[in-house]
Amino acid sequence: MRLIIHGGFFSESTTDAQTKADKQNALKTIVTKAYAYLENHSALETAVYAVSLLEDDVLFNAGTGSQIQSDGKIRMSAALMDGVSHKMSGVINIEEVKNPIEVAVQLMKYDDRILGGEGATQFARQQGFDVFSTEVPQRRKEYEAKLGTKGLGTVGCVALDAQGRLAVATSTGGKGFEMVGRISDSATVAGNYTNEFCGVSCTGVGEDIVSNATATKIVTRVTDGMPIKEAFAKTFAELKPYDGFAGAIGIDKDGNMFHKDSHPSMVFASYDGETIEVFN
Repeated sequence: MRLIIHGGFFSESTTDAQTKADKQNALKTIVTKAYAYLENHSALETAVYAVSLLEDDVLFNAGTGSQIQSDGKIRMSAALMDGVSHKMSGVINIEEVKNPIEVAVQLMKYDDRILGGEGATQFARQQGFDVFSTEVPQRRKEYEAKLGTKGLGTVGCVALDAQGRLAVATSTGGKGFEMVGRISDSATVAGNYTNEFCGVSCTGVGEDIVSNATATKIVTRVTDGMPIKEAFAKTFAELKPYDGFAGAIGIDKDGNMFHKDSHPSMVFASYDGETIEVFN
């Protein structure tokens, strides 16, 4: 069993030592809880569980604590993908839902598995998700001060369970001040993708990740026989011509975990059952 999570980029928030320590501690706690959960649950269930914990932590830009868009509203996106069935579900620009990743779970049951905007929010209400404001005072303060964050905040998880099944989940609160209707990479295969060979979740500037098809490229290359480290290296090299800003975490079917960013510093934590690694 293997588990790796990310919480966006450190530069998404302030760069003081206390914030760094808080994020390190939060990721360590979440990866520990999620690994314990993985011991008795599937990779798919665990990916959702880990991302829901990240969505609930105001340190990260997903769920509670999400960024505010140009019109003063919060719209979030999240996606889930199962490496066994190859099914992906997701919500794009959903509003006033505590855990967007949980709505993505419900969509797995339907033929129409990726919903956006008003339709996504309406579906959530029909499924019993109550109205919930994910705004926190810090985000409102940043919005009123016109302090953008360059869209570097996303959370994600890749899990490999005891049966060798892979799953990926990704969630974001957006980049802040974006145009209404803007779509991030998080609910696309560029930012959230897995099959039975490899799973990858991304963070960074969504437009750069989509242009590079980052998650899909890495997974495809591993599927074709390239070692995960080399697949990451080749894919990230293809970001360089336009100085693409991205970070990614991944696990292959053999349990090899890898993470990489094109700019410092993605925040992440991984656990293989023996050693917890946390960004520094």
